[in-house]
Parts: sequence; structure tokens; C-alpha cells
Amino acid sequence: MADRTASPAPLLARPLVIAAGVLVVSVVAWLWPRFSWNGVLFTLQGLVDVAPLVIPGIALTAWIMASGADRILSRAFEGRLFRSVLAASAIGAITPVCGVTVLPLMVGLLAAGVPLAPVMAFWLSSPVTDPAMLATTAATLGFAFALGKTVAAFGLGLFGGTVTAALSGSKSGQTALRSGGLAASLVTSCGCGPRTFEPRVWQDRDRRRTVARQAFATTRLILICLIPAFFAEYALNAALTPGSLAAYVGEDTWWAIPAAVFVGAPAYIDGYAALPLTRGLIDNGMAPGAAMAFLVSGGVVSIWGALAIFPVLRIRPFLLYLGLAVTGSLLAGYGFGWVY
Repeated sequence: MADRTASPAPLLARPLVIAAGVLVVSVVAWLWPRFSWNGVLFTLQGLVDVAPLVIPGIALTAWIMASGADRILSRAFEGRLFRSVLAASAIGAITPVCGVTVLPLMVGLLAAGVPLAPVMAFWLSSPVTDPAMLATTAATLGFAFALGKTVAAFGLGLFGGTVTAALSGSKSGQTALRSGGLAASLVTSCGCGPRTFEPRVWQDRDRRRTVARQAFATTRLILICLIPAFFAEYALNAALTPGSLAAYVGEDTWWAIPAAVFVGAPAYIDGYAALPLTRGLIDNGMAPGAAMAFLVSGGVVSIWGALAIFPVLRIRPFLLYLGLAVTGSLLAGYGFGWVY
């Protein structure tokens, strides 16, 4: 059971961040009123445009968590190694898992003796997309990018799991964990949804409440990410002339995709917030393959994700994860650029 006692620092930091954000917005609105008003209109129009596709994704996410479907994820990691890698990659590519508990879920599977390969497959594929992200990507960048991102997530998981299986075989995942410390404290299950699977969530009061909580949480997350992101897209398009980025990350530059990976990965932007920004970059000359590499790498190679993983994994599995994530992001970018 996690300690629910909140430390004073986060409690004090939140109002300070909110106050700073309000101050910055007020100063910008005062100094550049016309620019700010046009940015607000652009943002509202962007939210209206994506709503018809995003709302079904939010509903599907809430149903999965409320029905208990997330509880059956661990079954995909059982059985023959390649089959479990294949299943883990597919489920990770299409299924939303409680974002803040992906790490404890994965550590719990490893501690239970599940081989590293299927866990690695799920770990690599799950941050890239989910139903709500798929809908938002389609609404923001088009169905080609939404489909490409889903295929990239599945391919990344399959690639990472297969390579890991070739290197580690069916060894127990316990060998990948650091002994004691944080790893031991994280050996818990996700605990997000009900323990049993029941698709008729409307028949149970607790499941209906879970649907409402999950839908509210996902909607809030998307709004928090998309509102500043759409405004940033407006500012980006206002500051750059069309095609101005073509010399750096355009079609004719061989370094476009590697640059997108090695810039997008450490400087991670939330997956939802990255979509409008990526659209603005594409409008200003970014190649589609570089854009896909940017989106994929931001999810799986972010500095925050690496910092979260490092304390629980031994150095070799940790470096393997980073290597597979970077290589897979490059392959996703080159593959999408070739097909698109």
C-alpha cells in the first residue's frame, strides 16, 4: 500500500506554478492583446475540431479501466516466449494502462518471474499510443499518422521484445531488477480498476463511478495538454515562415530523422501536447518521417521515463531499454517516411 502522506513541497509548489502561469498569461495578454486573442480563438477552434474523434477515445479508455479489462493484461505475458512478446506488443499498442502505474505494474511482473522479453515489449509499446491518443492523433495530424503511430508502437514492442528474447532467453525477470530499495517497494499491481472483468459497467454503481472518474481524468489531462499546445502551434506558425525548417529537418536532409529522435527524446513533450506542435513543425517544413520519429521517441526515450526506470533496473537491462527505444524510434521514422 502506497504512502498517501503528501510532502509539503508539492503542496506548496502547485499554487506557485499556477500563480506563475496566471502571471505569464496576464503579461502576454497585456503586452500583445491582438496576438493573445487570435491565439485563444485558434485554440478554441482546435479543440472543437478534435472533439468528435477524441470523445469516443476517452469513452473507450474509461470503459476499459472500469470493466476490469486492464486486469487481464498480465495473461498476455504467459505461455511461449515469442507468442507472449507478440501479445504484449499488440496489447501495449492499443490498450490504455494507468499512466502513473505502468512502472510498478512492469516491476511487479518482473518480480513475479515473468521473462524480461514480453515485459520489455509492453514497456516499449505502451507509452506511444492508446485509444484516446489514437483519436487525438487522427484529429490533429490525420489518419495516416494515427495508423502509423499505432503500427510503430506495435513494431517497437515486437522489435524490442524479440531482441531481448534473443539476448536473455526465458530467464526470470527477477534478474533484471536491482536488489532491494525502490524496486522492492514498487512490486505492486496496477490497482486502477476492479479486480474482475465485467463489460456491462453501467449495471454496477462502483463501475459507473470508475467510468466517471477515468473519463474526467483523461479529459482533464487532454485539455491541460492541448490548450497550451494549440496556443504554442499558433505562436509557432506566427513566428516561422512556411518551409523555414526544411533546411534542418526537411525531406532532403539525411540527418532529419536522427535529429528528431535525439532532440525529441530528451526534451520530452507530453504525447497530447506534442501533436499540435508537430503539426506546426510539419507546416513549416518538417519531414513526415522526422515527425513520426519525434512523436515515438518522445514517448519511450524521455529523460523523465529514463530517470524513473534507472532506480529499479540493473544497468544492462536499462541500457538495453534505451538502445532499443532509440533504435526503434529511428526505424519508425525511416519506415513512415518511406511509406508516407
